Amino acid sequence: MTLEIITSETLDGLRHGFFTRRGGASSGVFEGLNCGKGSSDQREAVEINCARVAEAMDVAPEALTTVHQVHSATAIAIDHITLGKKPHADAMVTATHGLALSVLTADCQPVLFADPGAGVIGAAHAGWRGALDGVLEATVAAMEDLGATASRIAAVIGPTISQRAYEVGPEFFETFYDADDHNARFFVGGDGDRFLFDLPAYGLHRLRSAGIGHAEWTRHCTYTDAARFYSFRRSVHRKEADYGRLISSIRL
Repeated sequence: MTLEIITSETLDGLRHGFFTRRGGASSGVFEGLNCGKGSSDQREAVEINCARVAEAMDVAPEALTTVHQVHSATAIAIDHITLGKKPHADAMVTATHGLALSVLTADCQPVLFADPGAGVIGAAHAGWRGALDGVLEATVAAMEDLGATASRIAAVIGPTISQRAYEVGPEFFETFYDADDHNARFFVGGDGDRFLFDLPAYGLHRLRSAGIGHAEWTRHCTYTDAARFYSFRRSVHRKEADYGRLISSIRL
């Protein structure tokens, strides 16, 4: 089956893509293009899936560059292919051609960045914790360290969980409210004491507040479209043993 790759006109001129689950070798709850090496999926199937992504990105499999994601605000610069133990971080930037910066998600925000004029790109995994702690701003700052200019940077948020599917408790709301009372605008009331949180709107707010030139969301919800996307929250609600991970990638 052919891979399905969501792209953005904003990043035209750069090979990039938010890969859906279609076109992969995995089966069962992982059916499709599961690229999560930390999942309980068959390792051979995951390796096949990653090889297909690398081919689509026109790089060798070892150039499909990822980090050990820990929901942090850490962004690192990468200038060569790294083998072996992966650094703990949630965002990468580079000015090196041939590296396909890639993040894995299953409801969290995958964010691809580019300042084509400076020849600098970035990729971030931004769940609620990472976004709140500043991983998006850290990515912009790391790109600037490589010569990018914030006002020239474009960022695209890929498939992520939408507000209608993201129910949270009062303690979650309080965490955001305590950080900044203006964050209340990203919540609407749900059933009882529950709230619905707008993660992509919050991500866009943080990106725009960082002074970048353009920020957008592809408007795909991971939770509501099971045929195309993996979702951690949906897997919990269905009482599934594990879940697949989507991959998003960009290269110079």
